[in-house]
Parts: sequence; C-alpha cells; structure tokens
Amino acid sequence: MARPTDIPPSIPGAPQTAGERHTVPAGVLFPLVEVVKHWNVSPDELLEPLGLREQDVSAPEARFAHSVYLAIIERARMLVGEPALGIFWGLQMRVSVFGYLGFATMSTATLRDAIELAIQFQPLGTTAEGLRLHMDGNVASLFLEEYADAGSVRDVVTFARLVGLLRIAETLTGRELHPTVEVAFPEPSYYRRFAHMAPPLQFERPTTRALFAAEVLDYPLTTADPVALRLASDRCTRELSLLSAGGRLVRKVRSLLWNGEGGVRSPSQIARAIHVSPRTLRRHLEAQGTSLSALVDQERRDRALLLLRSPELSLAEIAERLGYRSLQSFERAFRRWTGTTPAAYRRS
Repeated sequence: MARPTDIPPSIPGAPQTAGERHTVPAGVLFPLVEVVKHWNVSPDELLEPLGLREQDVSAPEARFAHSVYLAIIERARMLVGEPALGIFWGLQMRVSVFGYLGFATMSTATLRDAIELAIQFQPLGTTAEGLRLHMDGNVASLFLEEYADAGSVRDVVTFARLVGLLRIAETLTGRELHPTVEVAFPEPSYYRRFAHMAPPLQFERPTTRALFAAEVLDYPLTTADPVALRLASDRCTRELSLLSAGGRLVRKVRSLLWNGEGGVRSPSQIARAIHVSPRTLRRHLEAQGTSLSALVDQERRDRALLLLRSPELSLAEIAERLGYRSLQSFERAFRRWTGTTPAAYRRS
C-alpha cells in the first residue's frame, strides 16, 4: 500500500474538477498528535492503523490526501471521546506548522501583509480550504472557504482553523484582535462548555468568517524580517509553481470583477486584463468547475453581507452598489443565498 506521504501535491483551486485530489501539509496535523497525548492516546495508537508513524506528520514537505487527513481527525476524536477536539487543536496551532509559508507569513511587516501573503500562497497551506479578505469601510472580513466536504468532522476542522488562525495572528502582533466570528453550521451541543476558550461565535450564518476593525490590519508583526521574508517567499513561489495555475486564475478573475465604480466588468474586459480571449477565459473557468456568472454571484453575496452591517446604507443603496437594477432583484438573490431577506438578516 502506498504511504499517504508519497501522494504528490494535488492541483489547487476551488472547486476542483473530477480526478483531482485535495492535499494538506502533514505538519498541520502535528499539533493534533500532541493534543491527543493529553488523553493518553499515543501517536502509534492514533496513526498506525492508518499506515502512518509520528515522523510522517513532522516531515517538512510531506502532504496527505484530504481523505487521509479527515480519517486521522475522525480517529482522534473517537479515541479521546471529546467532541470539542477542534478547539484544543486550534489552541496548539503554531505558524511554523505551515513550513515555508509560515516562515514567510511571520516575516511580513503588518497583519495585512501576512494575510495577503497567506492568501497568495494558500494552496501551500491546503488545497481543500481557502481564505479571502474583504474590506468595507472600517470593517475587515476574513472569509474561510471550504473547497471539499469535511463530513462528520467539519466542526473540528472549522474550529481548529478559526481558533488557530486567530491565535497565530494575536501571537504575531502581540495584541488582541477582538473579532466577531460567524460560522456556517448549527451550534454544536458541546460548544457552551468551551465558549470561554474560543472567540464569540454566531452560528447558522451564511458563511464562515471573522470580522474585525480594519485598523487591526495595520498592526505590526513582532517577528517582521525583510531578509527572511524574501528568502521564504522565493521558496513559496517555487513550491507553488509545482501546482496548477487553475486556482490562481480564479482568484485573479475575482479580483478583477469590480470596476471601481460599483459596477461589474464585462467578460471581455476581464479577459483583456489577463491577456486571453473571452472564449478562452470561459473554457479555463469551466475546467475549474466554475463560471464568470458564478464568481460574480459569490462576490455579490460576500459584499452584501458586509454592506448590511452598515446601518447608514438603505437596502436600495446596497442593491445599487451591488449592480442590481431593483431592490426586488437583490432581495430575491439574497433569499436564494441565505434563505432569509436582507432586512431580516440586518435585524439579526
């Protein structure tokens, strides 16, 4: 049987097409192996039934198939008998588990630089999950996207990401961020027992994201190092070049959707900006399992969620900013996205 660490990196991007496999760096699981020791679960007991050893999760450049990653998490929760394992895992997360991506991130000058670099090289962290940063006035919103189904351990993975990323950010800046966090699934029965160990969470929201004051992005990092940043970034660039450009194309297109005047660029304008024909652009996006209209729809949804937090904007003004011809069109789209109306969402 081929060892999971022998599986080559898969093609990044969201969503993936048939035949492609998501992968996760093995180092992300190292804190989990350490956490379960507190329940007297040894690394051998956790990993051997899956054909792995403890050194496999600390190998610098090893990657696991997403299915193996989920199997380890599921087995860990079963062995410890603690459903809130994701919170404990997140509290043990260190930026170093992401290898050169972690070193590059911690070497940037500000938190904004760190987030933007993490987004730029996201596939190195995992191809199964993504990050997106949106700004609206004085509010920053960091979206945590899911490109693959995490099944029964979705809550473990989500809590580990949220708690881990926020803990890393506060460690690197030496300051508290005071975020508001929204999660796209119902509140687990165990959450109240451990609410004091995680940031305040709101459940059953349309997306999973952390919101915080935009000024937080300008917090300097205590570990900033321009020389280390250049060296680590160069290594990240080389590693990313081994992966498909498909995911980078989707992110590039999303960055070009808005024309700066509140409108959406046409397919020909976007195609011209990336030096391809509209037909070629459409074919490349289809190969990634998406389309320009789907990306526009996602962007409108994300911007709507941000704009609705601004009480000075009327619903009609928000609809206009998003490029809808009428408030009714915006309301129909918002109900399709969230199952509720913009007014009801704003009240909640």
